[in-house]
Amino acid sequence: MFTLKLSRSRKYEGTLVDQIVSSIQEELRHGTYPAGTALPSIRAFAKAHSLSTYTVSEAYQRLVSLGLLIARAGAGYRVATPPAQAPVAPGRSAPSLNAAWLLSDVFADQTVPIKAGCGWIPNDWVNESGIQHALRVVSRVPGSRIGGYGHPYGFGALRELIADALRKYGLSVGTAEVLMTQGVTQALDLVVRTLLAPGDTVLVEDPCYCNLLQILKVAFVKVVSVRRTREGIDNEQLEELVKRHRPKGIFINTVLQNPSGASFGAQSAFRLLQIADREGLWVVEDDISRALAPAGAPCLAAMEGLRRVIYLSGFSKTITPAMRVGYIAASRDLISRFALTKMAVGLTSSEITERAVANILIDGHYDRHAAHIRERLFNAHSRVTQAMTDAGLELFHTPNAGLFLWAKLPIAPADSIAVANDALSKGIWLAPGSYFRPDEKASEWFRFNAATSDVPALWTFMKGLARRGVR
Repeated sequence: MFTLKLSRSRKYEGTLVDQIVSSIQEELRHGTYPAGTALPSIRAFAKAHSLSTYTVSEAYQRLVSLGLLIARAGAGYRVATPPAQAPVAPGRSAPSLNAAWLLSDVFADQTVPIKAGCGWIPNDWVNESGIQHALRVVSRVPGSRIGGYGHPYGFGALRELIADALRKYGLSVGTAEVLMTQGVTQALDLVVRTLLAPGDTVLVEDPCYCNLLQILKVAFVKVVSVRRTREGIDNEQLEELVKRHRPKGIFINTVLQNPSGASFGAQSAFRLLQIADREGLWVVEDDISRALAPAGAPCLAAMEGLRRVIYLSGFSKTITPAMRVGYIAASRDLISRFALTKMAVGLTSSEITERAVANILIDGHYDRHAAHIRERLFNAHSRVTQAMTDAGLELFHTPNAGLFLWAKLPIAPADSIAVANDALSKGIWLAPGSYFRPDEKASEWFRFNAATSDVPALWTFMKGLARRGVR
């Protein structure tokens, strides 16, 4: 059995995954275990050290990607030959960072160990016991109750739970105002398909959620950007753009925005709603990170009452993105229209996963788990923001909450993709700012995930940029 050095505090040593990887790397460097030595199974390793199987699995996969272990079907994990430098397969090279890789291949690519630019919580932060319990409960549901497609609006019990939760934020809705979707990305797509036509103009934040830009692009919608600020958006610029372009709507990340991490202030939120009401704009509020935010952050839908606001959220940032469960809250008329679009392009959403999420909300200690994630993120922000300062990065904002930080690297904008590809060749995925801008203009700003950026090797790379004086 490998000797494992773990600190449960994570104050200085990074995540448990980082600690497992570092500990095994150290033993392999000392030559303690020759090539071909079998490691314990994931389950046995997890049991021996009181760890989650998710944690051990991610650590093993990272060691495979580093060339230190090999995985073979039926034979488990073994020490690679040689342990320090595994041979590279003929014709294989590190993946190249581009828009296609960012939006699709990254989700399947297990070869990048440090995903500093990703948009989800680490595997070892997942509420494994809550998810497993929920899936066991769903497995006992009689086939006669899950044999059909399910309701077009989604699983009724989950919609009621969502309505109850929204009422706590001051948004008064019933189940008839809630439509389940396959994540917030599908919710955005349904809104675009239903309310917009090719050639219509909409406003988005600069920077904004990269997948939204792709959704609008394939819908042939004209996109105009408005500057995101630490307190919301630049409402003076918004006034000017509305007069010039006559857009049909605006897409907003209210709380802990992706990618900047900033949240709306009350004054900026009120001004935006005033302009939207006066000009007849749809306001599409993507509020996916609300459960990670401190209490009291403005909610546009609650302030406006779903007359012109369409509210979107889901559970990918707190439970797991693998569940693919999101929802839309809107007026009954709009919900019925969105449901028709949903059925036309993909039929119903998955009742099985929606049942699992409902059970997690009821029996899986969801509120306690979300509070635990908020605490871990707060601690991660403290360490990562200090590492950024030490490495010479400029922070746009220090939210101390949520997943994202937006920081300027000490490079020229034109060098951003080259730097990202250089990082990728060293096992570090960075998310350059050009992918979060409507015009894809080169930018020295990058998105960082606080939860996955608490890794010493990342900041060694960043300090190297400053020393080389790339700018």
